Amino acid sequence: MRDAASRIYEQVLVLRCQAGDDGAFTELVGLYGGRIAYFVRRLMGHDGSVDDVLQETWLAAFRGLADLRSPAALPVWLYRIARNQACRHLRHRTAWQEMPEDVAAPDGPADDPPFGPEQAAAVHRGLARLAPPHREVLVLRFLEDMTYDDIAEVTGCPAGTVRSRIHYARQALRREMEDAR
Repeated sequence: MRDAASRIYEQVLVLRCQAGDDGAFTELVGLYGGRIAYFVRRLMGHDGSVDDVLQETWLAAFRGLADLRSPAALPVWLYRIARNQACRHLRHRTAWQEMPEDVAAPDGPADDPPFGPEQAAAVHRGLARLAPPHREVLVLRFLEDMTYDDIAEVTGCPAGTVRSRIHYARQALRREMEDAR
């Protein structure tokens, strides 16, 4: 999780960008470039247009940053742009499948055993084999440490649907990892 100083620094960078400081935008790209690239790659799988999506994402961010009302909303705003760009490209190849929104998440705590660093590669391989909507919510929740409400804002679906998708995505990831053994 980002500390308070990092969040404040990012907000100052946004304000500097809005004031016309191109160097501040370069710093934002440096802070978020790798994370956004990872997110887009997970959404798009082996699609060859990942670099195009990333370029369009940063271009849209550059053009729209002046209109961002709350500098604190930067992370969610960036991921929303990246998701929209990826979905637009995926719609053209018709591989993106929307998940049903009326599936309820089960109640109760999850019984997930902890895993060590040696399993990280297996998790990433498993993520690559999941459906894009499942990859998306898992990356945002567990790698980007976003709240359910933030994920709902990025994906454009209700927080309850996010909870449900995360639940079923975790099950699917667990199956993928077990099948890989």
